[in-house]
Amino acid sequence: MLLLLLTVYPILNLIGMSVSTIGFQAAKEIWTFTPGTNFHDLLDDDIFRISLWNTLVFAVVAVAVEIILGLTLAILVASVSRFKGLIRTVLIVPILMPPVAIGSMWKLMYSLDFGVLNQIITSLGLQPVNWLGSTSLALFSVIIVDVWHWTPFVFLILFAAVEGLPKEVIEAARIDGARNRELVFKIIIPLMKPALAVALLFRIILAFKVFDEVFLLTSGGPGTSTEVVSLHLYKVFFEQNQMGYGALLSLAIIAATIAFLWVGQRAASAVGAR
Repeated sequence: MLLLLLTVYPILNLIGMSVSTIGFQAAKEIWTFTPGTNFHDLLDDDIFRISLWNTLVFAVVAVAVEIILGLTLAILVASVSRFKGLIRTVLIVPILMPPVAIGSMWKLMYSLDFGVLNQIITSLGLQPVNWLGSTSLALFSVIIVDVWHWTPFVFLILFAAVEGLPKEVIEAARIDGARNRELVFKIIIPLMKPALAVALLFRIILAFKVFDEVFLLTSGGPGTSTEVVSLHLYKVFFEQNQMGYGALLSLAIIAATIAFLWVGQRAASAVGAR
């Protein structure tokens, strides 16, 4: 009963909202059944298509960099014989920080007038960079923050996998004359395919739902250069008060997430079975 109350009822209510136009009159909700209106709005929503593309670029670039850095850090830290626990603790600090603190810190660092990044650039005799105000750099700047924030998450998953690798296999490869490069690409990475699939799956799902960093750093600007689907949904719901259309957007995002999760689970199972 509790499960039905907390999951099924909200979903059914969301479906009902998605085919309705909701207004307010005399402190009461007025629901009008208009299923075609919201679907027409979805087809005509240019900002949604832009936000979907931005989200795709954000997810692909950020997650790819995070997987590469996380794997590299996991292998390097696992090979350290001393202070391994201290290094691991320092590396996971970013994921322990509140999103508001992260957004405020990086917004100050990116500041055009007094940010530390531009101070370094101007000290080299170069012109300051408008990190968050340039349409060509804003999304890249947000991706940098996401990489800094979530690479430790990937590192933790992959570090546990590296620590669990069979030592005898690695030692046998070393005895056979395998170099470090061959050891990584022919022994370690193939053995870590299941962990890599899990890390990739979790991070892509979370990256597609990114909101905090974009909202705090750019609010989708300049223009629509950093508009993502979660931020667009927030604006539709809470700024434009289009609750029916917002519900339809929510269902579209939920459906895409479930479909991607299903495909990702199938891929992870296939990789793990090899």
